[in-house]
Amino acid sequence: MHDAVFPPREAGRLYLTEGGIETEIMYKWGHQLPHFAMFTLLNDPDATEDMRGIWRRYLQVAAETGFSALMTGLDYRASPDWGALLGYTPEGLADMQHRCIDFLRDLQAEFVGDIDHIYVSGTIGPRGDAYSLNRTITADEAEEYHSVQLGTLKAAGADMACAMTFNNVPEAIGVSRAAHALGVPLAMGLTLDSSSRLASGPSLQEAIEEIDYETGHAPEYFLVNCSHPVEFEPAFNGGAWEQRIRCIRPNASRMEKIALCKLGHLEDGDPVELGQQMADVARRQPQMDIFGGCCGTDERHLAEIARAVKAQRALPA
Repeated sequence: MHDAVFPPREAGRLYLTEGGIETEIMYKWGHQLPHFAMFTLLNDPDATEDMRGIWRRYLQVAAETGFSALMTGLDYRASPDWGALLGYTPEGLADMQHRCIDFLRDLQAEFVGDIDHIYVSGTIGPRGDAYSLNRTITADEAEEYHSVQLGTLKAAGADMACAMTFNNVPEAIGVSRAAHALGVPLAMGLTLDSSSRLASGPSLQEAIEEIDYETGHAPEYFLVNCSHPVEFEPAFNGGAWEQRIRCIRPNASRMEKIALCKLGHLEDGDPVELGQQMADVARRQPQMDIFGGCCGTDERHLAEIARAVKAQRALPA
């Protein structure tokens, strides 16, 4: 089985990612995201400063709890189709990707003395809407399509890439092959619905095993994001395939995802309860060493998750 090596897996080391950066910037700070594209806010000085605040608060949690940091980015929509829809030329979109990585590198520099190990990742989103079935894209089409964004991330000096909210196995296979061909370490993020399966049908086990089989275990590791514990916990069955999952980024609320997107306000659930739920996940999944949040989460949820997970990992085995 593939032995994930990036970010480095070391005894006692835990990594913290961001929370729900898009939902926070929209509903707490009042900035609009055209087509859910956060990178466009880099052209707005006020929005850029609000984004810096989000990352600084997250990194402060990592510093205070002794976690290392895995910073993923603003570039979820920075792929060719979405860029064109937003009015960017290929050159203009590539420039924005470089600006996204530079934004994170500047923040990384602020915390070098406070956090042991900080890595910068670009973020790859699906070619279509994350909550659609996206059944028409083939693995070959996905490999060609996502190679563009991944190639720019490599040129921009990103440490790795993180594919987020994928629910279609052929597209996940394609992006995994593209990253492997370019030599870009990739975390493959899948999302589950209320049936505890991918919206396109497969179970989490079936998806991970097929992606690994078709790509020669190309992803560095798998993660589950944009799902609440009540959605993803039933997917775990104790099989060896679970060893490929290093990260969970849960939603704050158990509310159905499409409904969450239409609320028009932040649904932030119970940060303490979410922290306890993630500590329970950490107890049952000792291979997991990367934790963070997704929709509705912010530094409050990250702090509860970090403290609860760290306390759980300190208990005798």
